[in-house]
Amino acid sequence: MPLSLNEIRKRATEFSKEWENVTDERAEAQTFWNNFFYIFGVSRKRVASFEKPVKKADGHQGFIDLLWKGIVLVEHKSKGKDLETAYKQAKDYFPGLKDEELPRYIVVSNFQDIKLFDLESNTDSEFKLKDLYKNINLFGFISGYQQKVYKDQEPVNIKAAELMGGLHDALLANGYQGHELEVMLVRLLFCLFAEDTTIFEKQQFTEYIELRTNPDGSDLGIHLGQLFQTLNAAEDKRQKNLDEQVAAFPYVNGSLFAETINLASFNSEMRSKLLKCCYFDWSIISPAIFGSMFQSVMNPKERRNLGAHYTSEKNIRKVIDGLFLDELKEEFENIKANKSKLIKFQDKIAKLKFLDPACGSGNFLIITYRELRLLEIEILKILFKGQYVTDVSTLSKIDVDAFYGIEYEEFASQIAQVAMWLIDHQMNMKLSAEFGEYYKRLPLRKSATIVHGNALRIDWQSLLNPVNSIYIEAEHVNIYKGEEPVEKYKVANIKAKTVTIVEGAKPKTKEKTTYDYVFGNPPFIGTAYQNKEQKEDMTKVFNGVKSFGMLDYVSAWYLKAASLIQNSKTQVAFVSTNSISQGEQPALLWNELFRLNVKIKFGHRTFRWNNEAKGKAAVHVVIIGFSIEDSHNKKLFDYNDINGEPLSRRVKNINPYLVAGDDLTLASVNKPISSAPLMQSGSALRDGGFLIISDVEKEAFVKKHPEAKKLIKKFYHSCPTKLV
Repeated sequence: MPLSLNEIRKRATEFSKEWENVTDERAEAQTFWNNFFYIFGVSRKRVASFEKPVKKADGHQGFIDLLWKGIVLVEHKSKGKDLETAYKQAKDYFPGLKDEELPRYIVVSNFQDIKLFDLESNTDSEFKLKDLYKNINLFGFISGYQQKVYKDQEPVNIKAAELMGGLHDALLANGYQGHELEVMLVRLLFCLFAEDTTIFEKQQFTEYIELRTNPDGSDLGIHLGQLFQTLNAAEDKRQKNLDEQVAAFPYVNGSLFAETINLASFNSEMRSKLLKCCYFDWSIISPAIFGSMFQSVMNPKERRNLGAHYTSEKNIRKVIDGLFLDELKEEFENIKANKSKLIKFQDKIAKLKFLDPACGSGNFLIITYRELRLLEIEILKILFKGQYVTDVSTLSKIDVDAFYGIEYEEFASQIAQVAMWLIDHQMNMKLSAEFGEYYKRLPLRKSATIVHGNALRIDWQSLLNPVNSIYIEAEHVNIYKGEEPVEKYKVANIKAKTVTIVEGAKPKTKEKTTYDYVFGNPPFIGTAYQNKEQKEDMTKVFNGVKSFGMLDYVSAWYLKAASLIQNSKTQVAFVSTNSISQGEQPALLWNELFRLNVKIKFGHRTFRWNNEAKGKAAVHVVIIGFSIEDSHNKKLFDYNDINGEPLSRRVKNINPYLVAGDDLTLASVNKPISSAPLMQSGSALRDGGFLIISDVEKEAFVKKHPEAKKLIKKFYHSCPTKLV
């Protein structure tokens, strides 16, 4: 069990007193560092080795005082020795290390002084031994209380993707593929993250692979299968003669390890690739990047373009800030001096329910969860200021089961589920750091509800109010939500283990639960690029609406959301291609939404929706927030530069064209109001091939007729929306 910060500080103080008069490096250095790791509740033997032989930069043989592969290198000197010289000596060892062994941190000490270098952030910290207890936060990479910096870390993310990608490619080349490969990678990701963030013991998974599996990898698949089975079993349900190293792993639950999959067959190269993943510090990767990272893992060509799938946090915040977060933070600022109001405010945010009906790998849900937990921590810091909290688990009321998502791709939905658990653990660690007592939710009792399926063919309300009872009538079964029958099946088609059977009486009506906020980034697909299934989706959603075939695919999410929020206070915000606020689409879509009493709450006018990669995939978008209840606090965000920051202004009303004005739409007409000739196709890029030529055709023509070059002009046009 990881130590609380209070216990770590206590041990650090005792350590400083014990070593304040020691001077001889040769006699005492190793004992010093064994005891140093003990401060954080970590066995040095488990994670690091002494006197690692290595070739130095000058070609001579050297010995590293202490090395934790991929994490930290320690160079120790006698009392009074210069620490800068020790640092240079530590750097001299780097040429002799393998890539996966290169550390992020260097620590140098002469007993009385300690200096830590963070090579990734290019920062350093120096302090006296007696002040160690004040600086234990610097050693979060040992204790697991790692400080999270939520910013772009593209090089680190790419390295992580390449490491996992190498393992993916090796497994795939060996014939291990499809669903089982995806499940295997998700489970391995959890284990890698778990041992770096105190869910498991430090290096517990790495040590198991290193010590228990054959170097040739021949038994690695078998060991992983046994480990996964163990992680899914409560301690009192495990076999009594289970290997003690396997039995030491905690019960995880959460169905992550429940499914039985075929074992992968490993070899020495594949085992080596897994160990390289183990030596990487996964705690520095935010769960918000996991989904995009895994998408790039599954496609080797995209690993250097990691951001092509990753929606930047900056853009996600534009959606959730305007929808609810700004208002919650403003409310907090107004009441933070009143403890009774703060208690009610915490209860309020703990009861909020969120849905992303196009959640992908969960980025919107993950960042929303993180921001709510951070806000809750600020509340708790005020409520318990000056108090000693012995049971941190009683403090937080927000949990992942208030979050819901629908995703078309199965693998992305699996990632979203796991990433929500991981961000929950990170927030629990932050809560632990604030109050000094360790807290983790294990075994997993609750989870986000992430449904794999087509959001346009799923009843969004069913995620909140699932079918939980059936009523048997003769040989048929009526399935009810409350007292309303919604489906009828033959008894033979019902799996009793998945439902509760209520015979002879209809189930009692339950109070309908609603989402508080619905948001996300639905697919951008123009009408010309919709496949057969997508066109059928549009037909189903826009049943009876004229000319809906001219609408972008994203518009179906608007109509489904508008229907969902009737008679509720639910608020919605979607990122959309800017075409739905231009031309003929506003009249087609918004006349239907107006009939459902929809009012726009806030809007971001056209801006460039960038991702976090070089060679970024980008599209021009708008963000539209709406609800049934009208608001007097409407904001419109304008962009003088579509790549820049917006300027906000308060307005009385926002219309479908994202203009401050009345709710008007301009319907298309097929006859001119003047004597002008009838227009057939507007500005469609279509001429039968007579006047428009490609670059290749131009070069060939000019080569043959150079005098024609001055007659050929560049043709600028509006391009239909494509899926990006």
